[in-house]
Amino acid sequence: MAIEEYIKAYKMGKKEYQSRMLRGLKPTLEVLDDILPGKGTLSEVPLGLVQIPVDQIVGTKTYGRSEAFASNFMPILRENTEFAIKWAHLSTAHENEGIREPIKAYEYMNKFYVEEGNKRVSVMKFYGVVSAPAVVTRIVPKRTEEKENKIYYEYMDFYDKTKINYIWFSEEGRFAKLLEAVGKGEDEEWNNEDRLDFNSVYSRFNAEYTAKGGEKLSITAGDAFLSFITLYGYEALKDKTTSELKALVTKSWEEFKLLEEDKEVDLKMDPGKEKKPILSRLLPISAPKLKVAFIYEKTATSSAWTYAHELGRMHLEQKFPEEVSTIYYDNTTLDNIEERIEDAIQQGCNIVFTTTPSFVPASVKAAIAHPDIRILSCSVNTSHRYIRTYYARMHEAKFLMGAIAGAMAENNKIAYIADYPIYGAIANINAFALGAKMINPRAKVYLEWSTKKEGNVVENIRQIQPMCVSGKDMVIPEEASRYFGLYRLDGEVPHNLAMPLWHWGKFYEQLIQTIMDGTWKYDDNPATMQAINYWWGMSSGVVDVICSQNLPIGTKRLVDLLKNTICTGEFNPFSGVLYSQEGVVQNNPNKSLTPEEILTMDWLAENVVGSIPKEEELQEASRPVISQQGIDITKG
Repeated sequence: MAIEEYIKAYKMGKKEYQSRMLRGLKPTLEVLDDILPGKGTLSEVPLGLVQIPVDQIVGTKTYGRSEAFASNFMPILRENTEFAIKWAHLSTAHENEGIREPIKAYEYMNKFYVEEGNKRVSVMKFYGVVSAPAVVTRIVPKRTEEKENKIYYEYMDFYDKTKINYIWFSEEGRFAKLLEAVGKGEDEEWNNEDRLDFNSVYSRFNAEYTAKGGEKLSITAGDAFLSFITLYGYEALKDKTTSELKALVTKSWEEFKLLEEDKEVDLKMDPGKEKKPILSRLLPISAPKLKVAFIYEKTATSSAWTYAHELGRMHLEQKFPEEVSTIYYDNTTLDNIEERIEDAIQQGCNIVFTTTPSFVPASVKAAIAHPDIRILSCSVNTSHRYIRTYYARMHEAKFLMGAIAGAMAENNKIAYIADYPIYGAIANINAFALGAKMINPRAKVYLEWSTKKEGNVVENIRQIQPMCVSGKDMVIPEEASRYFGLYRLDGEVPHNLAMPLWHWGKFYEQLIQTIMDGTWKYDDNPATMQAINYWWGMSSGVVDVICSQNLPIGTKRLVDLLKNTICTGEFNPFSGVLYSQEGVVQNNPNKSLTPEEILTMDWLAENVVGSIPKEEELQEASRPVISQQGIDITKG
């Protein structure tokens, strides 16, 4: 009988009521009128008849019947009341034919508050109905700088194009990332098929995520879903069976848990010291033979970046001729990176280095599928628990390069050619500018981007007429060019002054040593669940500066002095009072920026002439790198 169902619902309501009372929380329904801000800060927009997620119905518009329900919308009035009888009739109607009459509701900040139909909502929640028809009026708050408000405005833009109202994020920018992940433009209208496909993928994921305990995590299901489809690909997930989807959710669980962390990345600033227990140091351990794969985006003859890593691979073979063997794959693309990692593993490789940020998603997928294989990706500030990432503190070398440029630029004009606006790159630019300013307070650094769609870098530099130019870090073997490192221009002829060095061999040597001596595992801290990034600098020999023999002896001595103070930790390029183009960044003369602040900086030093480009200003080829490593350039 329907009244028996009411009694079950009543018990659920009383349990929720008492639980919230004990925790000092409001035990009954939220009332929208009680939480809305003052008049004049809101506007109303009718949305018409729409399907709304039942689990996002959280309260009532006015006080009215709010006291008849616990906060979970279950009834708390006794079964002998008129209210209970009406509820029971609705229960019978739902079991026979379903509740079809739309409710009336207000939507505010992506939550729904009932004006008419509270008992219908209660019955539907009791029976686990997923969505319900409703005539909805949206209450739009005034724009503010609060994060929740900004996310809500992003949601409204997303809803206008998609008419999807059941997904939410805890951070700004993720609705735009979701559109990109499903292959849709920000201004592209979704058709009914698009919505059905999305609902199918999301609802199946959400069912497995919830069953696994997703509601206990502090992130939203939307946060987890975005991470999931970014990793495995939206189109690929459409064809997954329920069992396949369940297995992937289970394997990806540490990735979801990592999204909860405030400090997502554990930066290892220098090679770790010996941490093994005394007993393990006394007893010799036979190190297994290591086979290492290096996966390059380009070839060593066509790319300075690949060439530097290839030199590192050869250094590794020379350093450990008996213990380590290596293979490499070049000309790797986003289309074949997954099969190349898989091939390396099938070839017996137990360590895989992927040497560009755009290969991070494939690296994570492979690490999840092969938990016994050590996979590392050359990127920075990338928070994935299953892989470790590595990079170098090149800004230390760039500071020295800037100091040289400041000393050599008699006309106070220096050009700096950058490639991608990614993590670490902005720090390189600013460190260079600060180095130049320290030696020459009048020095200006003119910033050019080689990856912008518009403009001619060579012509722009010719117009500026700088005395010094900071170009590509290394020479490309195929190019017989001297336009690399820091050079002076004598008419059209470059005279090299100094070159920053990425000594990846030193990095690979020291990292492999930690694996062979058993200290690799001590970097991992299961208690913090943090992703690990090795971010080593001059003190470990991973970066350096090579000076031309034609550099004045006084300038060389200055470089050596600055290098020594950086290596010993006595000096930080980002210490003391710092000014950006917008004003003061740091006003404490005794303070230095933290590593996290250096990595994620999105400002330019006051003596930089130029700006950080927005994504739409960059060439299409830069998109894979920007999507993985790009800083927040919405302000650019």
